Amino acid sequence: MMNYKELLKEIITEIEKANSIVILRHRKPDPDALGSQIGLSKLIKGAYPEKSVYVIGDMPENLKYIGDMDEITQKVFNKSLVIVVDCSTPQLINCPFEVKVDEVIKIDHHPNVTPYGKVCYVDTTAASASEIMAEFAFDTTTPFQMNREAANVIYAGIIGDTGRFLYPSTTSKTFALVSKLIQHDVDLSGIADRMITKPLNVNRMTGYIYEHLEVSPEGMASVVLTKEVLRRFQSNDQLASLVVSVPGTVEGILAWSLYVEQEDATFRVHLRSKGPIVNHIAQEFGGGGHTLACGIPSVTQAQILEVDAKLKEVVRNFKKD
Repeated sequence: MMNYKELLKEIITEIEKANSIVILRHRKPDPDALGSQIGLSKLIKGAYPEKSVYVIGDMPENLKYIGDMDEITQKVFNKSLVIVVDCSTPQLINCPFEVKVDEVIKIDHHPNVTPYGKVCYVDTTAASASEIMAEFAFDTTTPFQMNREAANVIYAGIIGDTGRFLYPSTTSKTFALVSKLIQHDVDLSGIADRMITKPLNVNRMTGYIYEHLEVSPEGMASVVLTKEVLRRFQSNDQLASLVVSVPGTVEGILAWSLYVEQEDATFRVHLRSKGPIVNHIAQEFGGGGHTLACGIPSVTQAQILEVDAKLKEVVRNFKKD
């Protein structure tokens, strides 16, 4: 069992020893990846204004409202303490430089299937990595102090990973921390508007999903967004992530898969569930994530049938139980 107080002390000790700090997260970021990454950087800068703190990685256009990324050189990276947030496995780290995973600090809330780092802080009871950052800030034994900028990005991360508090990962602790966050002038309506508002072309793609959704008798659904479909709706892989939850609005569906074709003709896979545990399927194909929300970076067209067969079986067994 992890001693979170001791791990947090270790993290603070490492931060205090470093003059330069780089914070990373997973590829193809979501609001929580960015909220925890940028939020932690603001907490560190607030506590240690003399330190250089950088956040690097790809930044999707539709999430730029959360914050900006920095650009650094290999030289700066090499002399920095590296912290990786919201990233369960080293293969998913988004960084232009080679990362020595045994020397980083890992802070995450996903199942710790692939432990890495010299300090590994993983709390799977947290609804998001951003929630962990809020805990750090409101822990009176730490030098961190919540501020308006940190509160806004951390809040965005929390509501992103909890589906605006609708997902079962949301706990009383989540609400308790958010009640403290909003005391720091969080733009509740502005962030909510950014979260729920989608471009017209993405909304039209939602109609395509409803029309082409394949639903099995068990209650498993699947849809494939090919490159041709993405072009038709002037969309891309990142925008497709905005419609992952759409099949879950259909009555009777317990779990679903959404496939997005990549430039190399493989497919990125999103798996979601309303009860059946599905992350072991993702792990079988080189992916991972939460028990009810996970993904696979890449499968072939032939493997789509394999993934869906396993998903149907999981739903079937869930209904038996």
